[in-house]
Amino acid sequence: MTAWRVRAHLRALGVAALLGPLPALAAPAGGDVGKVSGLPVPRFVSLKTDRVNLREGPSKDNRTAWVFQRAGLPVEIVAEFETWRRIRDAEGTEGWVLHSLLSGRRTALVSPWTKGDAAPMPLYERADERAEVVARLQPNVIVNVKQCTGAWCRVTAAQAGGRDLDGYIRQEWLWGVYPNERVE
Repeated sequence: MTAWRVRAHLRALGVAALLGPLPALAAPAGGDVGKVSGLPVPRFVSLKTDRVNLREGPSKDNRTAWVFQRAGLPVEIVAEFETWRRIRDAEGTEGWVLHSLLSGRRTALVSPWTKGDAAPMPLYERADERAEVVARLQPNVIVNVKQCTGAWCRVTAAQAGGRDLDGYIRQEWLWGVYPNERVE
């Protein structure tokens, strides 16, 4: 297991904080490419619909192990086989889904490793911790990723009333983008 996968796994389990600060690691540059899609593996994508069956193997004949019910949820593709993609969610659960149920739209979860009565994460007006806080996002909120610099991500989040929040959040507070990853 590569170092960046270890870090992502520890963050997903919520134990990274117990180990203290970990070095900033990025997804492998020029790493593996999926033999079916030709796209990088691993990579983050999102669920297209609010009902996605997670199967034990790459076939409809395999048992459904879980049903995701949250459109837009970020997941990580870790393998490909024909029209199937092996995915992992923020909790580390893995299984197979049809590729047609996945979207290339980048989303992220705000600090899903945070448990209990954790303080909401600030969303800033610009990529600077001295900037005005435009909102505070609860853990597990799904945000749309517009751009990431490697340290900050510009995101939007839906709010009641129909007007999306738009701002910047520390990239390390998100699950759905790799540490130091640049998203255009």
